[in-house]
Amino acid sequence: MAREITARRSAAPGRPAGRRPGFFLAPGMTVGLYGGSFNPAHEGHAHVAETARLRLGLDRVIWLVSPQNPLKDSIQTAGLPERVAGVRRWANGPSMIVSDVEARIGVRYTIDTVRWLKARFPGVNFVWIMGGDSLAGFHRWRGWTALAREVPIAVVSRPGSTLSGRTSPAAQRFADFRRPAEAAKGLARQAPPAWTWLPAPFHFVSSTALRAAARPKTG
Repeated sequence: MAREITARRSAAPGRPAGRRPGFFLAPGMTVGLYGGSFNPAHEGHAHVAETARLRLGLDRVIWLVSPQNPLKDSIQTAGLPERVAGVRRWANGPSMIVSDVEARIGVRYTIDTVRWLKARFPGVNFVWIMGGDSLAGFHRWRGWTALAREVPIAVVSRPGSTLSGRTSPAAQRFADFRRPAEAAKGLARQAPPAWTWLPAPFHFVSSTALRAAARPKTG
């Protein structure tokens, strides 16, 4: 394998160079980027990450734990160290990397994170990973069409998301660029826009339900 590369200068405008992501990637690797609040992380998240790793033939999956999702209420979001620790309990194996790189480099939006990582690790083949529930709301993300043109996207089915995800504005906008699930192992090396839907067994646990169960009972 080619030598591992360390941090290089960031091409992101207005950002100081020399910030380190906290992990190393080698040119030629195929790497999945799996972002989210993980508030808290659970078996369903692990299922999405492992399904993507196997079906896409990835060398690594990086769990990008968001400091604060701009679309979610900060009051209901646990602190970053707590959520990172929770992810580490589920991201098992040497192929899984848990990262707070967005906090390290000071970005809030996925499009900025992806561009920073691509500039930092030239020669690495990145693919964005999301659950089907995220695809349903993908059109609400800042720069979502630009993101779809930056990296290929793999969508893993989640309970209740099959119809809403596959008929979402994003799925319709990029319908001509959808690739069959049978060709998923080549997705990370395809020129974007390119995306695929990966059917998988459902895991019905959700972060929302776990937070509700953890709240103190009143009355």
